[in-house]
Amino acid sequence: MPERSGPLLGIDFGAHRIGIAVLGESGLAPQGVVTLRNGEGGPDWEGFARILKEWQPRALVLGLPLHMDGSEGFMVGRVRNFAESLQRRFPLPIHWVDERLSSHAADLVLKERELSHKKRGRLLDQAAACEILWTFHNAGGDA
Repeated sequence: MPERSGPLLGIDFGAHRIGIAVLGESGLAPQGVVTLRNGEGGPDWEGFARILKEWQPRALVLGLPLHMDGSEGFMVGRVRNFAESLQRRFPLPIHWVDERLSSHAADLVLKERELSHKKRGRLLDQAAACEILWTFHNAGGDA
């Protein structure tokens, strides 16, 4: 099924927080959108619904947290389960990106901007989602 027009949404799934970023069709630069909660009660699905309604993305790009040797660990299963639930609720194409070191790269970018430790903590998940989108875009995944 061909994808519709619109931006891409990048998602950095974490056990406690889910960072979301957007990359417009121009592909100029991703920007952080929001950090949603995640936890024992599950993801903030209402927050996802608001974001998807506002941005009308053509596809979602999720980071796959592989180990440094490329093997899959416990968190990969959680991300895949999340993606299945996400797609059942919001039927959009999903693309996968190897997100090894995305949080580390995001933290370095935030440190370069000389942000306080507290502000970096608030923006880290969104910045990691931006890194996921850049990885996808730079790999030619401009679907």
